[in-house]
Amino acid sequence: MITSVFKKSTPLNYSLVVILILVFFFLFQIQEPSWVSSYFLAFQKVSLLCFILASFFLINFIVKKNGLSKDNGYAIFFYLLFLLFFPTIFNNANVIYANFFVLLALRRLISLQSLKASKEKIFDASFWILIASLFQFWCILFLILVFISIVFHVSRDYRNWILPFIALIAVSIIFLLISLIFHIDITEFFQKRAVIDFNIDYFKSNYENGALSIYVAVSLFFVVSMLMTLSNRPQILHSSYKKVVACFFIAAFVYILSTDKSNDLLFFSIAPLTIMAASHVEYMQQKLNNEIVFYVLILCSLFTFFSQL
Repeated sequence: MITSVFKKSTPLNYSLVVILILVFFFLFQIQEPSWVSSYFLAFQKVSLLCFILASFFLINFIVKKNGLSKDNGYAIFFYLLFLLFFPTIFNNANVIYANFFVLLALRRLISLQSLKASKEKIFDASFWILIASLFQFWCILFLILVFISIVFHVSRDYRNWILPFIALIAVSIIFLLISLIFHIDITEFFQKRAVIDFNIDYFKSNYENGALSIYVAVSLFFVVSMLMTLSNRPQILHSSYKKVVACFFIAAFVYILSTDKSNDLLFFSIAPLTIMAASHVEYMQQKLNNEIVFYVLILCSLFTFFSQL
């Protein structure tokens, strides 16, 4: 049933997923309706929703544009399901903004396989990652993905290795100007954010712990599936899939290292996991198995969402 609905990419698929995102977003927000009486808070909630939807369309663009998925709606549906694992994401502005900029970088890095405008893509990706790190400092680790991409595609030109540092200078200048305008203490800004914290004792309830455990199990399933079947996939896509897997593990390290730890930080891993999950369903081509995957994920996502309200 589910595979039949999302087997083809249609306006109905997009409309359905967007409507469901809106429904779940507002289901979470109405738990604390005080924001309704404040124009500023209402505007902030709307902006968060816009960035979540923008991320949704950006993931779909990355998948379709680079041939990581066929003409179906699996990726957008998986994005919705994984998003429901951690409903508190809907309130975490820094993570939502940072994730959007990381996706902009991922879009440029995956498209690097075409070897067109490679220098612009490397600079853009580095720039967006550094912008993301201003919202969530350890997103700076995604620069590793930039260098991995350089190794895969354009390692012979030494200028490509310098571009991330030029992007660093550009972002530093922009941030310096902003800090002067808004009187931001740069030292204090980074002292609060550039902190390593390995503690995972932030759970407010057993349901948050359960959501993390289920998400880890699901992630391992799709990551192992990708690694085991990678050699059987089209050769032209190998580097792209490797970058997706690398992106997932970097996202995991962002979660592990970050201070003020919460399940929200796993939002950075949802995009690569979405791509791997959609690829798994396409590769298996066994309707019964795919239906089981979808229904199990639907049950898990709904349980974790409503249990954390």
